[in-house]
Formats: sequence, structure tokens, C-alpha cells
Amino acid sequence: MKKYVIAVLAILLLIGGVYAGGSKDAGGLTMEKGTLTIGMEIGYPPMEYYDTDAKTPIGFDVEMGKAIADKLGLKVKYIDTAWDGIFDGVTTGKYDCIMSSVTITPARLNAHNFSKPYISNTLAMVVLKGGSVTAKTPMDCAGLNVAYQGDTTADIYMQDLAGKGLKFLPRSYDKVYSCFDELKLKRVDVIVTDLLVAYDYVAAADSPFEIVWKSPEGEKFGVCMKKGNDNLTTAIDKALDDLFADGTLLKISQKTFGMDLVTAARQ
Repeated sequence: MKKYVIAVLAILLLIGGVYAGGSKDAGGLTMEKGTLTIGMEIGYPPMEYYDTDAKTPIGFDVEMGKAIADKLGLKVKYIDTAWDGIFDGVTTGKYDCIMSSVTITPARLNAHNFSKPYISNTLAMVVLKGGSVTAKTPMDCAGLNVAYQGDTTADIYMQDLAGKGLKFLPRSYDKVYSCFDELKLKRVDVIVTDLLVAYDYVAAADSPFEIVWKSPEGEKFGVCMKKGNDNLTTAIDKALDDLFADGTLLKISQKTFGMDLVTAARQ
């Protein structure tokens, strides 16, 4: 019996040693012990982008990620990832989760785990102030150059309109700021993008842009994780509940947007 007990204890100590010195943390929540690694496309202001030093990530999702990690008792690490590969990255284990303005859609829910929603959003159409474009909605954009970031809900929305017979000239870009650069240079006619992003670009007093349409259909962003990663999903949901309850997310929203864009996410 003593030999049996000693053997069991040895196995438990070995397992404990693996978790203490291996790639998993003690709770099994994250790939790297003591750190929550977050995949995000750091080029999507005001949600996630680089500060003026071109090195420090800032923005709503960045601050939210830090707040969630703090609630979990973890450090945080951001992995800058191109949008067109961001979902493959979480599936193959390059990072624990994605916090990068990810809209919760039925197709994405089928392929990944998602947290509870943390912010509300909708689509918007942007044009140049005083320009010649008279279109007031995406449905009016026949014959126009329509810019959007590829593989986003704006892309999906415009392709759906194309499938219904709208004949526009699609202009897909890897980064959303390229859309605004091209519109400023009059190389495209309109932009379809997230309203949260549009707000940021039109907010400056000298902005050449204006929002002419907001979709009546809302959408919500969530934290995306690997399908089946239920432990981390539950932990992040609890952290989000706490951050809503203590007012942290509201403070981040007011700091970033000057308004409350998070409360509606829970309604």
C-alpha cells in the first residue's frame, strides 16, 4: 500500500511539475503561464492602433484586454495579426483569444467560442464633405467605387448587396486606414465601415469626412476563442460581468468615444 501511495504521489508531483514549468498555466486557462495572449489587428482606430511611437498598442480593445487580464490575475500580451489570418491564428493556438472588433455572427459562432457581447456597433457609410457624391445609403452606390476592409462585416454586407443585383465597383483593402486615405485622395467614392471607426475619423474639427448613413441593424462585438475552449470562455465572461458591474468598461468607452457604447451590448 505504501508503494502504491508513493507512486501516486510521484505521478501527481510530476503532473504538477509539468504545469509549473510547461506551457500551460496552473489553471489551464492560457497557453503561456501567467499571461493572456491576445490576437488583434493593430491598425483599426479607435479600437486598436499604435500610439505615436509606432510601438505601443492603444485603443478600446487594448484597454479592455488589459482590464480582463487584470481580473484574471494575468499579464497581457498583444499579438499584431493581419485580419485575413486572425481566426486561423486562434484555432491553431498562436494566441488565447481575439479582441479585435470581432462581430458576433452565426457563421463565426459555429466555428469559434465567443464571450458575451461587450460593445454595440453598426455599419456606416462615409463620404467627403462637400463632394460630388449624392448617394445617401449603400443601396444608392450603383456605379460608384466603394471601399471597405476585406473579410469584415462591411465586406459581407456589400457582397450581399451585389448578390441582390447592386452593381458597384468594389475596392477591398487590408487596412481600414487605407480606405480613408483613398477617399481623401478621391480614388474611391464612399467607404462602408464600422460606425465606431467612422466616428473616430469624422470627430476631428478639420476632418474632410462625414457620415451620411448608419445601418438600422445593430451588431455586437465579442471576444473570440478556439472552439471548445469553454474554461477560458467562462472566465472571460465572468471578467466582463465584473467590468460592466464596476463601471470599468463604461469608463473606457467614455474615454475612447466620449459616450456610452457598452451598456446597450447587454440589452
